[in-house]
Amino acid sequence: MAVKKQFGSFAELLQSSSLPILVDFYAPWCGPCQLMAPILEKVGAQVRDKVQIVKINTDQYPEIASQYHVRALPTFIIFRDGKPIDRFEGAIPAEQLLDKLKRL
Repeated sequence: MAVKKQFGSFAELLQSSSLPILVDFYAPWCGPCQLMAPILEKVGAQVRDKVQIVKINTDQYPEIASQYHVRALPTFIIFRDGKPIDRFEGAIPAEQLLDKLKRL
C-alpha cells in the first residue's frame, strides 16, 4: 500500500529505506495512472514487508520527474540502495507488477 510520508528530499527518502522502493510517477489528470491506483493498493498489501511503494505527483515535483527522465505516465522506477535498478511505463496488470516485485 502506498503510504503518505513527509521527507526532506527525494534522495533522503531513497537512502533511508532498507527496502527496495517502487516509485509511481503519476499525475492526477492521467487516466492510466488512476487505473493503477487500486492495483498498487492490492499489490502493496501483498508485498508490504518486501517493497516500499511511493507515489510522486509529477505536477507537484516536476524536477524529480525531470531528473529521472520521466516522459510518459505512469512511469515506475524501482530503486535499491538509492539507485534505479528497473523501470517500466504504462498501466500493467497486478500479476505482472507482482512478478516484477517478487524478483527483487
